[in-house]
Amino acid sequence: MAANFWASSHCKNLLDQEYVDMVNPLDKEKGVTLEDFKLIKFHMANYILKLAQQVKIRQRVVATAVTYMRRVYTRKSMVEYDPRLVAPSCLYLASKSEESTLQARLLVFYIKKLYADDKYRCEIKDILEMEMKILEALNFYLVVFHPYRSLSQLLQDAGLNDLNMTQVTWGIVNDTYKMDLILVHPPHLIALACIYIASVLREKDTTVWFEELHVDMNVVKNISMEILDFYENNRMFTEDRVNAALQKLALRP
Repeated sequence: MAANFWASSHCKNLLDQEYVDMVNPLDKEKGVTLEDFKLIKFHMANYILKLAQQVKIRQRVVATAVTYMRRVYTRKSMVEYDPRLVAPSCLYLASKSEESTLQARLLVFYIKKLYADDKYRCEIKDILEMEMKILEALNFYLVVFHPYRSLSQLLQDAGLNDLNMTQVTWGIVNDTYKMDLILVHPPHLIALACIYIASVLREKDTTVWFEELHVDMNVVKNISMEILDFYENNRMFTEDRVNAALQKLALRP
């Protein structure tokens, strides 16, 4: 695994937002819109988090699993790769790559506990088979650099590493995985955007510190606006709308 982001496959495979937002032609044929596409990925990110909380696995594994799920759908259709099976399979794969190995049978048990809907039900063999399909879909591109490491270093550098700022910024970083930011932007810029938002919320003057960093503040502010737009629109991501989007795929009847 590459020791630094700039030499990593993660860096080399960053994508334009326009590319990330392309709905696969097979999904389009089913009537899936860009809004549906984003809704389903948002729902599956939450699904991964719910499962992770049940099996008590750390946040970094959740973040890696969500990144894998989002990467899959830049290459494959939801018609071919059922999101309801991809989500737990990505968590299973991420637990291995992050050295927090999780048993597939535990996932199967908690899926049945969390969802009465048969469309979410799966067996161990389903997860193992989908894991192989995901590996192939990703071309074994499993390296993920997360904003968490940069965040800790940057907060310390800015003299903002008190408990309150750490908790607020960490929470905002967690929320960025409900969007596609990790596929588009370097992790340190995502971390900076989260610090920028938190410093405004907590009325911390970071103007001079940001100037001394010599980063493109337009990019940092644009990422911040994406995050704030997400918070503004988040309330529209209702369960009914998610179910309607999933029904368009007509998966696993």
